[in-house]
Amino acid sequence: MLPLDPQADIGRRAWVACPNCDDRRTCTTCQEGRTCHGHWRYLLSHTGSLLHLQCPSCTHVWTHETHFGATRSDPPA
Repeated sequence: MLPLDPQADIGRRAWVACPNCDDRRTCTTCQEGRTCHGHWRYLLSHTGSLLHLQCPSCTHVWTHETHFGATRSDPPA
């Protein structure tokens, strides 16, 4: 299990399913699409529409594409 990232701050959170442990799958609040007090992720950083997250339950680190707001553009060919 990885340690928490030094950038992990409880004040910067996101509510996205963890692709590693999916700890929110049995949570009624999460299944209803509401903000749950127990199944949030650390928002380590972001680049445009990419979120860099860490799960506090299993410490998995991953990148999530939101497709919202400022999207990244591919470099010109």
